[in-house]
Amino acid sequence: IMSKGTVVLAYSGGLDTSCILVWLKEEGYDVITFLANIGQEEDFDAAKKKAESLGAKKVFIEDLRAEFVEEFIWPSVQASAIYEDRYLLGTSVARPCIARRQIQIARQEGAQYVSHGATGKGNDQIRFELTCYALYPEVKIIAPWRIPEFYNRFVGRKDLMEYAKSHAPADLYLMTKSPEDAPNSPDVLEIEFKKGVPIKVTHIKEGKSKDTPLDIFSYLNEIGGRHGVGRIDIVENRFIGMKSRGIYETPGGTILYHAHLDIETFTLDREVRRIKQGLGVKFAEMLYNGFWYSPECEFVRHCIDKSQESVDGKVQLSVFKGQVYILGRESPKSLYNEELVSMDVQGDYDPCDASGFIKINAVRLREHHRLQGEHRSKH
Repeated sequence: IMSKGTVVLAYSGGLDTSCILVWLKEEGYDVITFLANIGQEEDFDAAKKKAESLGAKKVFIEDLRAEFVEEFIWPSVQASAIYEDRYLLGTSVARPCIARRQIQIARQEGAQYVSHGATGKGNDQIRFELTCYALYPEVKIIAPWRIPEFYNRFVGRKDLMEYAKSHAPADLYLMTKSPEDAPNSPDVLEIEFKKGVPIKVTHIKEGKSKDTPLDIFSYLNEIGGRHGVGRIDIVENRFIGMKSRGIYETPGGTILYHAHLDIETFTLDREVRRIKQGLGVKFAEMLYNGFWYSPECEFVRHCIDKSQESVDGKVQLSVFKGQVYILGRESPKSLYNEELVSMDVQGDYDPCDASGFIKINAVRLREHHRLQGEHRSKH
């Protein structure tokens, strides 16, 4: 039988993508599987053997951890990226990293097709496919969970979903302990930033330090996981127009979010930070919706990176039973002037200057309420 062509499948080793692998072969495709290591606990050798036993033509297992941290997580830290005020986008930010390598393999192997196991109702299908089309415009995408011939055949997935729902939420967390089971003493850390990016983390009591991006992030995941930091159970708005429940854990990302926010406020000009906050919200939305490789997202990332030029310094914090507590900060580029804000020392600031600010805003507020009163009286 003549092959329909070669397809690179984003493979996890789980039930869904294993079924997809077999189905693609039955449909007449040569299948290359690609499994990304972005730091998850996984038996990669077993996954490789499974793919080979199911008929994969080639199996790629790619260690993407370092580039994932440096090229995707660090820009998200700089942006203080958080979706709908709670979700730190750990899953979202992984997808453009994984899909980029999938496309590189497809080009390298001369594959005309790529495939994934994302469902037809989720966000990941969009994140994967927009990345693929951005980086390989001619590629054809096979999305089995949107093809009736596939999803009508594998009705057993409903039973799997019911099984998953029957388990307690605590069983869903893989990286973090319950805060109730966390140690009874805190871990106190110092995180050093350069241009808004962490360059070193030190455990104050143990004297242990990490200074490469992957080691820093892995260590913060370890400390945060030990204390149950970064667990959320939310209802979120999906890009495709429905609300869904999401349960996430982002221990290292949560520690960095709090630390970066603190050093940024300490070093960044007020008006620059106000604009940057708005850009951070836009960046989070674009990341969540799968637009990492869009021109608008590239522009926003550039602006955010520019805003971080003065975000240098160190933050001391405590990680304890599900919480992150800021203890202090220091920076050679601090905009905080203790003498200027002191009630005991006048410095270069005349308190009488405040009356001008008050008068200007008092006029604005009086006029606003006068107009509101006139509007109410007419109606």
